Amino acid sequence: MILLQELFATPYFCIEQEHKHLALAEEYRDSRVLARFAALARELSVVLPLSWYERAGNAFFNSLSVADADGRLLGVYRKTHIPNAIGYQEKEYFSPGDTGFRVWDTAYGRLGVGICWDQWFPETARCMALMGAEVLLYPTAIGSEPGDATLDSRDHWQMAMRGHAAANLLPVVASNRIGRETATTDPQLQMDFYGSSFISDHKGKLLAEADRHHSGVQLVTLDLEALAADRLSWGVYRDRRPDMYGALMSLDGRAQHSQRTIREV
Repeated sequence: MILLQELFATPYFCIEQEHKHLALAEEYRDSRVLARFAALARELSVVLPLSWYERAGNAFFNSLSVADADGRLLGVYRKTHIPNAIGYQEKEYFSPGDTGFRVWDTAYGRLGVGICWDQWFPETARCMALMGAEVLLYPTAIGSEPGDATLDSRDHWQMAMRGHAAANLLPVVASNRIGRETATTDPQLQMDFYGSSFISDHKGKLLAEADRHHSGVQLVTLDLEALAADRLSWGVYRDRRPDMYGALMSLDGRAQHSQRTIREV
């Protein structure tokens, strides 16, 4: 399985608000990006999660499809959480995903794939874990913050996902962009992506890590059967209490209260 970065086939156009970038979107059935890399997956007998810009009628999504090792495309996941900040103007281009979280049965295991901003939410990882994911994957585009030059989120970024690994007892793979990209409308608006792609084991330990500035390949072999046995031995899934998690079902944490109580507040 080879994990590429978020929107790997295009510039990170979300650095700016510019409607001309809508022309980069492709329909699922007619996508040249998906067709090319699905053929490559078949040629190399590898699994390729493919992040691309999707157009669906008059709607646009930040989407992903998995090409299995025989070249079949296994459907579409649309990014659930859409950020909006200086340099990350994704709400200009993408509607919130409507597919729900997805896991994919492939030739080399059952994969759960979130996209970039999804990786900051423990709910994403836990949903995919409950759906039977054996590995969690996050194609990513993250780096400098044009709105705050003093902020370097690299360590926080890695730690959040390593926490998902430890909490769900699942290995995590994250692939990030590198290099500088510049807005087409304002040369002063620039992003420096900090790379640092990594693979952690099912307890959050780093197994492989790239540096901030160079492209490359980080290679790890995982024994999924052994990991599954260790995961079940911990009792994390046995001891869950879904009946007590009602607060997660609302934005303000009050879903567990009656409607009358909410109105009174």
